[in-house]
Amino acid sequence: MTIKLYGMRMSNYYSLTKALLIEKGIDFEEVVAPPSRDEEYLHRSPMGKMPAIEVDGRYLSESLAIFTYLEREKPEPALLPGDPFEAGKAIELACHIKLDLELVARRCLPELLFNKPVSEETKKEVRRDLAKGVKAVSRLAVCDPYIAGKDFSVADLYAFFSYSLAGQLAQKVVGVDLLADTPAIASLLERLADRPSIARVRAEAAA
Repeated sequence: MTIKLYGMRMSNYYSLTKALLIEKGIDFEEVVAPPSRDEEYLHRSPMGKMPAIEVDGRYLSESLAIFTYLEREKPEPALLPGDPFEAGKAIELACHIKLDLELVARRCLPELLFNKPVSEETKKEVRRDLAKGVKAVSRLAVCDPYIAGKDFSVADLYAFFSYSLAGQLAQKVVGVDLLADTPAIASLLERLADRPSIARVRAEAAA
């Protein structure tokens, strides 16, 4: 089985999904596909977002849904803890990283990428909500040695690829350092950068 991965390497969720496929040892083909509202694209991804995968003529979008499929299709190597509750905690952590940090910081994306200034009111809201998000994630993060505990999991990939984008947006647009008060997470992200799957994704994106 060869999976087709649709999207662009500039997307953090595309990169995350690519790293998932590498971690699972699944063959895949990359297909360059910028976000679009064209009907053909919406057939693959109903909101026209990246990434999507194709498996035997069927399509699946949203990184967490893709992860769920990959984890069931190829259980080993596992990217969730074996204990059901701890597996739930890893997903909980991934969701908070995505919803309470990365998506909050994305409100500033127009200013960073397209030079369209974000209102001061929005920036104030972003600073406030990021502070809440940082506290929420820090309450859940174990970082011993991985973000959800003793085993590397999907939560580590969400942490690495979400913090990389959210951190840039927060620092450059609203002057917030997401890692200033969480040295354990900062140290973890530095270590994760050397993980083969992540290193390959970053190297190929930069090529």
